[in-house]
Amino acid sequence: MDRPQASDRTTANNDSRTDLRCGTLVSCMDYESSLDRAMDEVPDIGGGQERLQIPDPQPQKDGAFTRFTNLGDVADTLSRESEHLHRFIQRELGTSGKLEDGRGRYNGTFTQTDFDAAIDAYVDEYVLCSECGLPDTRLVREDRTPMLRCDACGAFRPVTKRSTASQQQHQQEAVEEGKTYTVEITGTGRKGDGVAEKGEYTIFVPGADEGDVVEIYIKNISGNLAFARLA
Repeated sequence: MDRPQASDRTTANNDSRTDLRCGTLVSCMDYESSLDRAMDEVPDIGGGQERLQIPDPQPQKDGAFTRFTNLGDVADTLSRESEHLHRFIQRELGTSGKLEDGRGRYNGTFTQTDFDAAIDAYVDEYVLCSECGLPDTRLVREDRTPMLRCDACGAFRPVTKRSTASQQQHQQEAVEEGKTYTVEITGTGRKGDGVAEKGEYTIFVPGADEGDVVEIYIKNISGNLAFARLA
C-alpha cells in the first residue's frame, strides 16, 4: 500500500481548513455587506449648524417699508413654511408686515443685520435640535401642541410660547439703548458674533466668545433684537 506523499498531506490539510472556514468566511462577507447597507441608510448627521447654508437676507427699502426679497428661499433652506418664518420675523422686529409670493414686507427701516439676527433666533427656536444640535428636525403637532421632532437623534420636545408671567419678567429685564449691562455670552451667531439673552431680548456682541462674561454697551434695538459692543 502506497503511503501518501507529504505534499498530498499538506494539500489535504489546507483543503480541510478552507472547508472549515468556508461558513465563517461567507458569514463575515454577509455581515460586512449588511453593515454597508445599514450605514447607507443612516442620515448624514455631521457638520451641525455649519450644514445650514442659509442665504444672506436681501433687504430692499420701499418707502416706509423694508422688503425681505428672498424670505421664501431662506424658508426653503430651513424646510419651514414661509408664513411661519414671516410671522416670527414680525414678532422679533416688533412690527407688522405682509407676505406676498415669498417676499416679506415690513413697516419700518431694517438692515441685513436685523434680518440676520431674526433668522438666527428662528433657527435656535424652531430648527436646531436642543439635544444633538443638528438641523434635521420637523415641526409637528401633538394634541394641538407644536412639537419639534429630530430625525437624527429622535429627540421630541414642545415648542412653547412665552407665558404671561415670563412676559412680565421680561418687561422688568428690558434693555435700553445707550446703557451698559453685564451679560454672559451663551451662544454664537451665524456670523460669529457672541449671543447673550436678557429678558425677551437677544443681544449680539461682536468680539465676544461663548462662555465669556462681559460688559456691553447697547448701540441700538430693533424689536426683540439688540446690537451691542464691548464696553
